[in-house]
Amino acid sequence: MASSRDDFVIAIRSAFLKKSTQQKFSLLTLVFISIFIILLSSLDFKAVRYLKIAIGEVVYRSSFVVSIPENFIKNTFIDVYEYTTYFKKYKKTEKELENLRSNYVSSEIIQYENQELKELINNYVSTSDKLMAKIIVDHQSPFLRSIIINKGSKDNIKIGTNIYDQSYLVGRVIEVNFKTSRVLLLSDLNSNVPVTIAPQNIQAIVTGSGDDFGQIKYIKSGQIEELSRDSIVYTSGTGAIFKSGIPIGKLRPFQNNSSTEYNVEFYSDFSQLKYVFAEIVTKSEVSLTNEQENENKENNPFEAKLKILEDEIKIIEETNVKFIEENENLKNEVNDLSNKVLSLKDEISSQKQTINQFDIDKKEMEFLKLNLDHGYKCRKSFFNSKGFVVGSEEYRICVFNRGRPF
Repeated sequence: MASSRDDFVIAIRSAFLKKSTQQKFSLLTLVFISIFIILLSSLDFKAVRYLKIAIGEVVYRSSFVVSIPENFIKNTFIDVYEYTTYFKKYKKTEKELENLRSNYVSSEIIQYENQELKELINNYVSTSDKLMAKIIVDHQSPFLRSIIINKGSKDNIKIGTNIYDQSYLVGRVIEVNFKTSRVLLLSDLNSNVPVTIAPQNIQAIVTGSGDDFGQIKYIKSGQIEELSRDSIVYTSGTGAIFKSGIPIGKLRPFQNNSSTEYNVEFYSDFSQLKYVFAEIVTKSEVSLTNEQENENKENNPFEAKLKILEDEIKIIEETNVKFIEENENLKNEVNDLSNKVLSLKDEISSQKQTINQFDIDKKEMEFLKLNLDHGYKCRKSFFNSKGFVVGSEEYRICVFNRGRPF
């Protein structure tokens, strides 16, 4: 409300100090009026509080109405410029979308795991919903950067509520009225955000510069040499002002005398914001069941170790049973294979016998043929005293030798 009071005082002074207007109040009168308004604002009366809220609403709405023509011209120029560069932005967005799709599954798994761990640590679960808000006034000066949104206390907006542009952090609420709120942007000189710089995992503070970039401050000596271009800057959660892991921007190096320093290039262009999202955080207690409470009461380190040992014994027993079953199966398979080997041996021996019988029959046929031709030479008779008795081994040898004895 301090800024609205200053705007009101400046408006009164400019109205009464114009050259074309007859002066009705002296400088001393204006000083007294200013002191009187300051005293009223310091008093916490109900009427004064409502009056301040009403004045704030009137000033903000009036600023919104007055800024309509200027915003229309500016928005028209911006729309024309956006249409001319639409195709390039579309290609760039398409590539970023492919990268985000590849990281979506792992990011979602990490979020679920993080939620489970928080439920184990705390006795409450924190849930958040994002509420869309329209920017109705954009206060810009060489040093101060803030915006007015059309959501207030009736929409559960509170001081410190985080404000986003899609998933990127743009600021936080510093003043709340019934239907409007003031948001301090990250680029404001009064903005200080604890951050983590990845992948170096360096802790630092990002302060506003009054321009479209942030400054890296309060970093340990020697660590600035570890920074690199395009390193990602996101909130660290230190101080519980901002949630951890909210992306802010990337590092951009610049030369300062003979040393290299870094600024933060914000992901969001604060001059192009039309709509933002306010994160409404609600906390709900985690109710434990009776079984879980009994387990928490009964569990102690000794019982936990005992339970672990029992689980290990159970696993070993189950493993032994599986091994025994596998051994039985292997034994059955070995017996089957042994039977198959024996049957194959029998087949082989029968085949050998068949082959041997065939060889014997073949040799016998040859003997009969030779016996017809040369048997008289080997047969013992009255005329052949050197022959052999028919059927003897010597007779067979003589026949195979074609009538020659040996």
